[in-house]
Amino acid sequence: MNRNVTSIAILSLCLSSFTAFGYNVKFEGASKKVVEVATDKNTGLDAVFVGYNTKEISKIEISGITGTVIDVEKYSNLGGGYAEEIPFTFSGGTIIIENPQGNLGYIVKTENGNYCFWLVDYSTDPLKLEGVLLDSEQECETTSLHITGKGGEIHYFTINGQQRTLSREIKLRYSTLEWDEEQYIFSQVNEEKILPSITGKILLTPPFYCATSVEVTGDRFLQEWQMSETIESEIFPASAVSVESRAEQTNLSDEEGSNIIKTETEGLGGSAPADITFYGYITDGVLHTEWQMASDPEFEYILFRFNEQDVSYSFTEEGRYYMRFIGSDADGSCESVGETYTIMIGASDLRIPNAFSPNDDGINDVWKVGYRSLVDFKCWIFDSKGTQLFQFEDPSGGWDGKYRGKTVNPGVYYYVIQATGADGKKYKKSGDINILNYKKYGSGTGEIEE
Repeated sequence: MNRNVTSIAILSLCLSSFTAFGYNVKFEGASKKVVEVATDKNTGLDAVFVGYNTKEISKIEISGITGTVIDVEKYSNLGGGYAEEIPFTFSGGTIIIENPQGNLGYIVKTENGNYCFWLVDYSTDPLKLEGVLLDSEQECETTSLHITGKGGEIHYFTINGQQRTLSREIKLRYSTLEWDEEQYIFSQVNEEKILPSITGKILLTPPFYCATSVEVTGDRFLQEWQMSETIESEIFPASAVSVESRAEQTNLSDEEGSNIIKTETEGLGGSAPADITFYGYITDGVLHTEWQMASDPEFEYILFRFNEQDVSYSFTEEGRYYMRFIGSDADGSCESVGETYTIMIGASDLRIPNAFSPNDDGINDVWKVGYRSLVDFKCWIFDSKGTQLFQFEDPSGGWDGKYRGKTVNPGVYYYVIQATGADGKKYKKSGDINILNYKKYGSGTGEIEE
């Protein structure tokens, strides 16, 4: 029969036996318990067994077998298609395999199907931890290190001769910094990294954002045998950089009662002047920081650079601006870029009402202009005789209809406004203010005193 066809046939039988049999497997002579590891069905194996030293095992007893045993075979990395028959005894539903060898697979053929397993000899490559070394060359997004000692990958082979790795589940712990919405916090022990072996380069994500030592514990089999090894490295410096940022506008145009003319822009900006503070946050490895302001989202045309970690800026000119925070390590080889903020300053606008009723009813009690992006503003209020009653220079303010502490009489009054917009537009406005009839409160006469 063709060897490949035989191998496929054996795989099919072993897969069917994975759930069909409930055999009890016992290892005689082992000084430490043999560890059973479940396997995927597509391996064709019902189990993988790991013995501390398989040379100690005098025999394997497989009980619970019903029906006739046809044959027992062992196979190597070539797969079940190249299996060889081995001697065995069968009595009372129990098969006995004398002096089994480690790092081999076994196929028990019965009239009801096959039972297949692989036996690992742990003693051929036991774990021995010696030290942890930080690699001289590091990537910016990961931390690279090596663990010295012994403890390579533990391999076994499927019925079809495919190599698989049995993870040692070596646990690696270290500390780092994590972003917690508003600040970087120190994480005492990062989530455990489970390693299949100690061979080769080990890449850690997240990387070392702060100085930390590394603890290595393993492996799963030594732990099962209460022989687990643990080593702790020296303290390594931060090997990577990360930045975060946030922005806070202190003069928001959407405050209740605001007379700023709203724009369709969401987020930062709106009406000039827009006072915004940008806050930068860094991990321990960041030595150089910079805020950049640009006129384009790709930051090809940078307008200003700020070396401070926190920057307060007043946007007084119409346009669209972009801000971002950057941090880098000592030689600039690793760089982290924070969020890009878009600030939209709308064109200037000025709208002037011609009437109000200062009667303290909470409705239209103060004469206010509607405005947007005015960076310079002056307003004067006069009566019909030319007497100046009021003056203000903040467009968010207004006139409450009073002169020298008393509310003036209903009638016609006059305003003069001079203003400059963030877009450079000049405003020179004058006109009437009509104070409508209102119910007087208090003892004031409402007459203007000369």
